[in-house]
Amino acid sequence: MKKIGVHGDGGPRFREIPLRTLVPNLITVLAICAGLTGIRLAFEQRVELAVTMVLIAAFLDGVDGRIARRLKAQTKFGAQMDSLADIINFGVAPALVLYAHLLDRIGSFGWIAAVVYAIACGLRLARFNVLSEDMGHTGWKTEYFVGVPAPAGALLVLLPIYLGFIGVPLGQPFAVFAAIFTVFVAYLLVSRLPIFSGKGTTRVPGDKVLPVLLGATVYVLLLATYTWETLTVSALLYLVFIPWSIMAYSRRAAQEEQSETPEAPLPM
Repeated sequence: MKKIGVHGDGGPRFREIPLRTLVPNLITVLAICAGLTGIRLAFEQRVELAVTMVLIAAFLDGVDGRIARRLKAQTKFGAQMDSLADIINFGVAPALVLYAHLLDRIGSFGWIAAVVYAIACGLRLARFNVLSEDMGHTGWKTEYFVGVPAPAGALLVLLPIYLGFIGVPLGQPFAVFAAIFTVFVAYLLVSRLPIFSGKGTTRVPGDKVLPVLLGATVYVLLLATYTWETLTVSALLYLVFIPWSIMAYSRRAAQEEQSETPEAPLPM
């Protein structure tokens, strides 16, 4: 969006823009509203609904950029709004919901863990914005994130709440574990671990289309029927996925280094 100059005392104004460019921004605003509402519900002890609102906010925050690209409606204003929404929905909202429901049982230590996670998420998002403008990485390395992405961090950090919903006792020892786990997730966010993003996978082979559709349908049905069990398994599988991703990156890097190493000349 381009701004025009100051007119009278009304301040700068935006030029007229196509309606389609407002759609992604509207989704971003709805995501922020959902995240903030989740925080309110958590402090009202309506925790299941609070977690649901945070997850809805994360989902909306994840699709607004894709919709903007599909509609060819990317704007600098929208990018700034999206960054603000990311910090709220992936950092502040999960941290405060977790604190209101569980971490407050251990006082200041729980609050420190929540704050560390929120700050780590902000740092991770700032680094992502900088790296996205850096064209130094090319080839297969662009298929990997540097550190766990913020949406995955939000899914992971709420794992103690999922466990509580499926029957794990939420006593003080479990709250201590939750605080330690929160700090661990914060480390994953700001780490330089290579995490496979799947960006290079843009097409599905013809013989895999129906199995992929069936698998996605089964997952959605499980999520709707056994919500907390499915989210628990999803978070645990992602934790298993992290070392697999690191090993895959190391293997490809070793192959690349080997292919670039010149062969030693044969002895005369």
